[in-house]
Amino acid sequence: MVWYNKRTMNNIFKKLERYAPCVLRYTMSAVILWFGFQQFLHTDAWTAYVPDSVVAMTGVSAVVLVYVNAVFEVVFGFLLVFGWQTRIVSLLLALHLLDIMYVVGYGEIGVRDFGLAMATLVVFMNGPDVLSGRKELENKTVDIPKQAPKVIINS
Repeated sequence: MVWYNKRTMNNIFKKLERYAPCVLRYTMSAVILWFGFQQFLHTDAWTAYVPDSVVAMTGVSAVVLVYVNAVFEVVFGFLLVFGWQTRIVSLLLALHLLDIMYVVGYGEIGVRDFGLAMATLVVFMNGPDVLSGRKELENKTVDIPKQAPKVIINS
């Protein structure tokens, strides 16, 4: 005995499908924001991930680099939450995560960052979603005539 109507369930799933990109965007925003705020709160724990070569090359301390990274992640995390320039923001975050993956190398942290980068790349590929607030603006087109209409004056 089936306790649900298959057609009803399919209709529900079809309605939920349109919100899948939103869920992914909000989830990735939460992850990015969590990492950004953790870098502000526990800066010393994150300085170990800054390569010595980057510190030597830039002449900036590891603490300052962690703060710069935290600012980037918090700002872009909030931009992703609000759906502002979704494609650009998510592409930059995906590239940022791929860079972090490259720096930390192969291992549990690198594999995790690869998964996060690919999820953020999917947000990039989806573009603005139904809750981003930008979808309606981007879908509206304005028809501009190629020539000005001819005006005929009968006198």
